[in-house]
Amino acid sequence: MKKPVIDYDLCEGCGTCVELCPDVFGMQGDEKAYVIAEDKCDTCDCDEAANTCPVEAISFEE
Repeated sequence: MKKPVIDYDLCEGCGTCVELCPDVFGMQGDEKAYVIAEDKCDTCDCDEAANTCPVEAISFEE
């Protein structure tokens, strides 16, 4: 199963991934996105979240 990973150095906190996959991604106090449940990609379209990220901060690892 692929797991989403966010590059915090690239993330600019736009929140698009949280809007598309609120079960997988959340926002931290410093306005950056983070993974809250890497095993919940079956509840949304993680690929779309990654493809929509304007700075390409979301990748996947096995």
